[in-house]
Amino acid sequence: MYNQDDVTARRGLAQLALKGFFNMSARWQLTRPEAMTLLGLTATSTYANWKNGKTGTIPRDTLERISYLLHIDDTLRTQLPTDTAIIQYLREPRRDNDPKSSCMDRMLQGNVIDIYMVQQELSKLCEQAKKQVV
Repeated sequence: MYNQDDVTARRGLAQLALKGFFNMSARWQLTRPEAMTLLGLTATSTYANWKNGKTGTIPRDTLERISYLLHIDDTLRTQLPTDTAIIQYLREPRRDNDPKSSCMDRMLQGNVIDIYMVQQELSKLCEQAKKQVV
């Protein structure tokens, strides 16, 4: 069982995580269904409450999703010059023979692992780019 300090800390973490997510989703120009999928939500009322700052604690998998997404956002913001370039990178197909192969398409499969795989791919690309500069 959680004590009151744990609950208070988890609520604070939830508020910060969701604030970061909604800022990111605005920069990425996500639709509501896209944002809900990335959060792992099906209830629009929960989404609306969270977007309007009405949060308690949020599920661990939602925190995990947000953590990966904010890492992706941070990585892209250090590598690309504008939000427009980030959006283009996320939505452009990665393989010529598969028009549904963008990073966003992968993340919108709805599973935490899909977001994680995009985050890992971007981390590897950044590491390779750093090695080429040195």
